Amino acid sequence: MLKPQDCIILIKLLANPGMDWSQRQLSKALCISLAETNAGIKRLGDGGLLRKDKDDKLFPNINAAEEFLVSGIKFFFPAKLGEYTRGMPTSVAAPIFHDKIALGNDPIPVWPDAVGEKRGVALAPLHPSIPKALRENPDQPFYELLVLIDAIRSGRPRERNLAAALLKGKLKYAK
Repeated sequence: MLKPQDCIILIKLLANPGMDWSQRQLSKALCISLAETNAGIKRLGDGGLLRKDKDDKLFPNINAAEEFLVSGIKFFFPAKLGEYTRGMPTSVAAPIFHDKIALGNDPIPVWPDAVGEKRGVALAPLHPSIPKALRENPDQPFYELLVLIDAIRSGRPRERNLAAALLKGKLKYAK
């Protein structure tokens, strides 16, 4: 059974195609332990979402990952909304959606983060380390995939469909 840290490992690899990550580098970039990284890679491999070549370089199975992220993740890791808080914009409040969706007057979804620059309704990230990982190791492609996945997990049908189309477009370039 996949765990949240497995998903962020997969998403990090998808966001940075062609990069040769060591487990230690992934662990540091994602702010998770080396043991979590190692176990996550094993579970992803067992689930058919990740492969290794003869030199132990990690390769995501793009087609399987797309199917899982578009159709399955919202059931395994449903969105959990919380209180009004300070945080980092996610889902439809992220910059990738600014010219595509009008937000209206509702509070924006944010990942709770004490040093976040926006205020809105808390949306629990896939893994609690995500805000810290993005603060310490900025990675725009990784952030964009995460917020698209959050829109799939938490959005209304129109938002989910738009996020799925954008996600598929981004994954096309990871192949």
